[in-house]
Amino acid sequence: MSVPEYRWRLAPEGYATRRQLRAMGLRPGGQEVAAELQRPRRRRGPLVAYLYRIDQAKPIRPMTPARWAALAKANAAQQVCPNCHRDAGYRIPRSLGMCVTCAYPEEQCAA
Repeated sequence: MSVPEYRWRLAPEGYATRRQLRAMGLRPGGQEVAAELQRPRRRRGPLVAYLYRIDQAKPIRPMTPARWAALAKANAAQQVCPNCHRDAGYRIPRSLGMCVTCAYPEEQCAA
């Protein structure tokens, strides 16, 4: 079964993207993609956005205290340098894999 396709800005009322649903305080709630929105591009294939039915969307789940605690713990773990085991005070960049002080020690000595 194929889904209906609409051109950019021509989708009928009652459909929304995930971001639009989230802005309304809703989530798709397990429903299948109801339609596609296609925005043409010149040199490549069209950009595709998936649309969901607003009337079948469910309200977002509220954050519980346990979920807030788990999120805070995960964010704190991403601030600890695996090399020197210190809290960097910022999220460690994945491209470096360690804090900036450990990644570029020669620049820290010169300063």
